Amino acid sequence: MGLFDLFGSRESAVRRLGRKLTQKYGQPEGRQKAIEQLGQMGTPEALATLCLRFTVRTDVGIQDDEEKEQTRALLVEAGPAAVAPVKEFLSLQESGIAWGLRVLAALTPPEELLGTVLSLLQRLGGEYTRDPEKKLVLLSWLQEHPDLLALAPSSGPGVVEAILPLLEDFVDDVRIGAARLLPRIPPSEASRAGLIALLLRDRDNARVRGDVLQALADLGADVKGHRPEVEGLLVEPFFLDREGRVKRRGA
Repeated sequence: MGLFDLFGSRESAVRRLGRKLTQKYGQPEGRQKAIEQLGQMGTPEALATLCLRFTVRTDVGIQDDEEKEQTRALLVEAGPAAVAPVKEFLSLQESGIAWGLRVLAALTPPEELLGTVLSLLQRLGGEYTRDPEKKLVLLSWLQEHPDLLALAPSSGPGVVEAILPLLEDFVDDVRIGAARLLPRIPPSEASRAGLIALLLRDRDNARVRGDVLQALADLGADVKGHRPEVEGLLVEPFFLDREGRVKRRGA
């Protein structure tokens, strides 16, 4: 067998295993064997295919979680060789992202992980997506790991630049997630202006309005230049102090 025949054979094997791996209603034994074989191959193509197990949810929840944990462990065991395939998975796929982030968190320094998340958010902020799952998972990841936010990379997109476009997303939950995240980073004029603009745009959306008022209060932001408009939108327990800062009674 020649070199190209061997390469083609391996590539074909990876595709075949990938099909078994993602059969939602297939036999568990077949999926588990495919997971093990792809992990043993350890090539970039095999590791990239292995990540696809995160995108499928089988009917048996316990079995599904066990297979995904097995997949996560094999990718982490692969070490640096898995970094590029996992980043590619995070970039291309819409589901299973939380598992990919767990793998990357075990393989890369926090600064690199944060840079990856911010780059993904910045790209998604400029795209229309019917399913908001990926944006929500990335925003939730940052909310659940506030220590990462203090490690904003010196190059690449900053936290504010990555989050602000999401304040204009079509989905309420995405706008709310972005608004909740801004008070967790150092205050800036861009954050203040973005939140006020969202408040005025969503003046008739009580759910979004409440979260934005809370974000402004947490940020300690004033509403300079917009006081009359904002005062008309205030609901209990929020009020404006003499300096025009949003406050919450009892806080």
